[in-house]
Amino acid sequence: MLKGKKILVTGGTGQVARPVAEALAEHNDVWCLGRFGTPGIERELNRTSITTRRWDLEDPSPDALAAVPDDFTHVLHSAVRRGNDGDFNATIEANAVATGRLMAHCASADAFLYVSTGALYARQSLDHLYQEDDPIDGVADWLPAYPVGKIATEGAVRALSQVLGLPTTIARLNIAYGPGGYGGVPMLYFRRMLAKEPIPVPLQGQNWFSPLYTDDLVAQVPALWDAASTPATLVNWGGDESVGITDCVRHMSELTGVPALLAPSEVTRETYRFDPARRRALTGPCTVSWQDGIRRTLAAHFPEHVPGADPAVTGATPTSPAHR
Repeated sequence: MLKGKKILVTGGTGQVARPVAEALAEHNDVWCLGRFGTPGIERELNRTSITTRRWDLEDPSPDALAAVPDDFTHVLHSAVRRGNDGDFNATIEANAVATGRLMAHCASADAFLYVSTGALYARQSLDHLYQEDDPIDGVADWLPAYPVGKIATEGAVRALSQVLGLPTTIARLNIAYGPGGYGGVPMLYFRRMLAKEPIPVPLQGQNWFSPLYTDDLVAQVPALWDAASTPATLVNWGGDESVGITDCVRHMSELTGVPALLAPSEVTRETYRFDPARRRALTGPCTVSWQDGIRRTLAAHFPEHVPGADPAVTGATPTSPAHR
């Protein structure tokens, strides 16, 4: 556990970064950068002793970080322009340039952790076990500009790590989920189940993923900082277990009694199954099984649908899905 460090977190209101920031704030001086568009969310962070500063990575101004100190020991960069508008150039410009400026601003840090994505891998078979040296192509029909922006930003991160001598880890995230935020992708599917909306699934087989529960995600961040190096360390950041999306949806249906309308389709939200070997060597094994993690997450967000759930114990903190 880190203690007595000065830590900077971007995207601090999101599914990934917020629980990390709040956990670290107990024993460290934690600062969060963001737009804080959700009413009241900045005050909530401040109440946990987190210092906040407004920062929009789409702000082209060279002095956008002028109000931010430059003496952080550790940086977690999770903020992202997802490219929902389909503008590839704007997505690349915002993410790569802002990240470069952030790394230059924090060049004296002990470690910089950049949160990338597994969506940049070249799609192979549905159950392929993706490793860090697998080919990438940045093709994602469900959000085309997103992985391209991540590839461009990974390039900037690799370059700046070496130019600045800044020890860096690039962590390609799988699907993070848990009781905070909006719950992660599994809860998006459960909301569709509640609305009796069809859930697109492949015509044959199923999409596989490596879900990472909040408790494990938070616990692994210090180890990912410890692994930072120059050139940058590259690691797939997902859970130990491979799970089929269809199996996950059916499991949620069994837990809650809410039926799932599975609709075979040529276009689905593609997910990726990670080989956890390199990550396990850096962080150790995960501690929460996917079945238990799904139950806890459902109990937090939809306690009325989970027998025995106690919302006072598993309460969720609302966050927009747009953050991650």
